[in-house]
Amino acid sequence: MSEILLTGFEPFGGDPRNPSSEACSMLDGEVVAGHRVRALCLPTAFKVAALKLLRQMARQRPALVIATGLAVGRAEITPERFALNFADARIPDNRGRQPRAKVLVRGAPLAYASTLPVDRIVARLHAAGIPATPSLSAGAFVCNELFFRLRHATETTSLRVGFIHVPYASEHVVVRPGTPSLPLAMIAQALRLAVQTSLE
Repeated sequence: MSEILLTGFEPFGGDPRNPSSEACSMLDGEVVAGHRVRALCLPTAFKVAALKLLRQMARQRPALVIATGLAVGRAEITPERFALNFADARIPDNRGRQPRAKVLVRGAPLAYASTLPVDRIVARLHAAGIPATPSLSAGAFVCNELFFRLRHATETTSLRVGFIHVPYASEHVVVRPGTPSLPLAMIAQALRLAVQTSLE
């Protein structure tokens, strides 16, 4: 049975939990549209996360890769349209790196478009009653760097890959009262629907 690779990140920025990795873990082992889901938690660290992901892809040879991350302050599921060849970290990553205004891959394009069906995913989530909207880019922190290196590595292949940002989980916001959030089960369901839509 072919596999789907879903990735999330470890906690960062002082937060004790990260809903991206927890939602992916909730789907680990499920069979979606005839493919088994495998979840992978990545370090919130420049270069290290992408290296771990690409090594796992080489071993697993997945049929689809969807990376996810936490977008603080967002209240919706937001599939990203573009990965930018740019890093400008407002805070250090979990290993103390904080690149400012840096090109990620010299000679590479300024941006890569997602190869996921972003608009169809958003429509599918709306139909399921899940708040969602497309986002233009994945920012300039580790999420975007991972997305860009993933797209750069798969540019000459037919493999569908992309990035989806998720909000805080409602179960987590006791440490940040008033922060926009969605229930963790809804975030996991959104990722399940994103997988299904991407495979259609």
